[in-house]
Amino acid sequence: MKVVVNGCELSVEVYGPLDAPVIIAHHGGGGIGSMAEPRATFGPLADQYRVVVFDARGCGTSEGIAPYSHAQWAADVNGLREWLGVESVIVAGGSYGGFIALEYALAYPEHTRALILRDTSADGSNLERAFENARRQSRVEINWENFERYWSGRIRDDDDLKRCWAEMIPLYDFEYDPVKSAAAVEAGYYRHEAHNWCFVHNVPQYDLRDRLGEITCPTLVTVGRHDWATPVEYSETMARLIPRATLRVFERSGHSPQIEEAEEFQRVMREFLSTLED
Repeated sequence: MKVVVNGCELSVEVYGPLDAPVIIAHHGGGGIGSMAEPRATFGPLADQYRVVVFDARGCGTSEGIAPYSHAQWAADVNGLREWLGVESVIVAGGSYGGFIALEYALAYPEHTRALILRDTSADGSNLERAFENARRQSRVEINWENFERYWSGRIRDDDDLKRCWAEMIPLYDFEYDPVKSAAAVEAGYYRHEAHNWCFVHNVPQYDLRDRLGEITCPTLVTVGRHDWATPVEYSETMARLIPRATLRVFERSGHSPQIEEAEEFQRVMREFLSTLED
């Protein structure tokens, strides 16, 4: 369905019982992400929870109205909460979506019942480590001009974004399957304006580490042991600084344990959610 939130038409899907606790899941990949991944990850929880997935503004099939700032994306999550008519929500976010989940918890603590974070970071210094890890790997030959343009927000158009993403997607999985990766590239959405905004305006000033102690809700932090883009130490930092955080490391996963160790990931989420107070 289409829902107008803060003056922008968003593509939204809602699953599960009307009276169940609400999970709003924010996809990753500003500009390359869509609701497809959180639908697959959180959809199975719709037997017990009301699960809301959506394409963020400027992403997927949602309308593209700037700004594509963290504050705006977090405000859009809150707009969805208001549209649902509920007082508090469980907010989930993977990768870049984890940035927005953290921003939401800090901006709207009174409406955040819990957090689920996956393969993310509380600051932008993970890019330095990602470059180091890309240089050390031997799985794929890197086109460094394209790599640097991608991570600095100098993508020319949507087709250029798709080409650059296709070149680096082999880095993301613990066990690389070229057929699976190629299919994922073809299934994606590519919105270069939102992507560029992330790396020109957002990431250079993104650093929430000094504020993580303000997050008092229960928080599940998950990460793949072999994540090249947001390595384990970034999740360890969040788990150490967020007072009620629990860390789970998935030993046979890269950046996507929700896919690579799906059954265990579902078990861990349900275990965490079962501890929340009614």
